[in-house]
Amino acid sequence: MLVSIVKRHVLWPERVRAWFSFLWYEAVYWLTMGGLTLAFSLRFEGRRHIPRHGPALLIANHQSFLDPIAIGLAMPRHICFLARKTLFRNSLFGNLLRSLNAAPVDQEGVAKEGLKTVLEQLRNGHAVLIFPEGERSWKGNVQDLKPGISLLVRRAGVPIIPIGIAGAYEALPRTRNWPAISPLFLPAMKGTIAVSVMPPLDSRHLAHLERGDLLTELHNELQKAYQRAERLRRKR
Repeated sequence: MLVSIVKRHVLWPERVRAWFSFLWYEAVYWLTMGGLTLAFSLRFEGRRHIPRHGPALLIANHQSFLDPIAIGLAMPRHICFLARKTLFRNSLFGNLLRSLNAAPVDQEGVAKEGLKTVLEQLRNGHAVLIFPEGERSWKGNVQDLKPGISLLVRRAGVPIIPIGIAGAYEALPRTRNWPAISPLFLPAMKGTIAVSVMPPLDSRHLAHLERGDLLTELHNELQKAYQRAERLRRKR
């Protein structure tokens, strides 16, 4: 009896924190959903391809700082993502990122530290978003993937879900500090954004490929996802 009471007393604060964390994520989600939909005419498709529970590795092309936000809004569940350690230097902004399931790493891609962090999150049953190009695109196209993604796919053994984002480069490329918006209530401009979620890939099939073939297949899948997202963008 005493042990049961102690356990409940210990677990109660943990449950309360988890509940408040869930509510906070939901509040930010819906506030951001309204903002990006109104400012960038955000569209997305393929939410049904995301497992509702259990680990999943989400891979996406990388165009802009807007990518994690737009992709997170396209998800039917809470996800984790990696963010550069430099973004956590400001304690206020760093705490905000952590509260939204961001994990600090040296690089956004799949370097050694990132691999370890992603595998840990997957073991905890989370859906994790990574950008295997390792950096934002200079021209908006899908760039070559970093070799580390092949090791991650082999070790993870979870559904691999390609995601394409289009329009984020036009809205906020790495060469500009301020976004070019395309409001929903005005004629479409260049800053409209769309996200396309593709069906899961068979990680067992990918794990048996040579590294070069694996990278080529993943790149091709991201290219398809990007092209679908480009067609989905609001054009008029």
